Amino acid sequence: MTSPAHSVDLERARAPEGMRLYAIGDIHGCLDQLDEMHQLIADEIARDKPEDWRVIHLGDFIDRGPNSRGVLSRLVAARARDPRNIVLLGNHDAGLLDFLALPTPHSLFARYGGDATAASYGVELRVEDDVALRRTHSALRRAIPRSQLEMLETAAISVSFGDFFFCHAGIKPGVPLDLQRRDELIWIRDEFLEDARLHPKVVVHGHTPVEQPEFRRNRVNIDTGCYRTGTLTGLVIDQANKRILNAKG
Repeated sequence: MTSPAHSVDLERARAPEGMRLYAIGDIHGCLDQLDEMHQLIADEIARDKPEDWRVIHLGDFIDRGPNSRGVLSRLVAARARDPRNIVLLGNHDAGLLDFLALPTPHSLFARYGGDATAASYGVELRVEDDVALRRTHSALRRAIPRSQLEMLETAAISVSFGDFFFCHAGIKPGVPLDLQRRDELIWIRDEFLEDARLHPKVVVHGHTPVEQPEFRRNRVNIDTGCYRTGTLTGLVIDQANKRILNAKG
């Protein structure tokens, strides 16, 4: 296998001069851990006073965990407070938008954790027949604040800073970063995870839960399954230094 003509490995990869990068893995409704992570980051920024910074949330804010509504509310507030707080779309976030646009009983939202999201808005997710499905859909449309939907509808699918490319799931190897397709950025797994070639930038992602943060030459996975393990993981990149933050709520 060959690497792209312009490629970078994790050891040499650097953040932009004067900018500290924070990336936060899949949250899945775990508000306590998100609050703790935000506080850890705020404390570091206040203490170290970096010249500039970004906090990049890698998607999957909802489903499975106990407080999806609270998580989305916090993220809306964080973005309003400072646009350097960035949210990227995950496949579960897209699944909610898809369900609201066209509800079906076999959708991602209906089958994989959307019941917890609905419950956080005081809605019981019922999809056993057309009447129940329509009632659930209408109740959710009424319950979810417009500000939260607008945040998801306008969320980026990737961002790049320095030698790092951030997205929810990963990239299609061999395809230029500016030509990556939305579905692959929020859904891809094996083809990306099993490819050891270097990419034009180091990919920081979540989507596939791992017991511990996974560092490879070409990627870093920080989805530690917070809704199941209770640990939300963040990656800090300061010039060439990389380290992990953990929030256990």
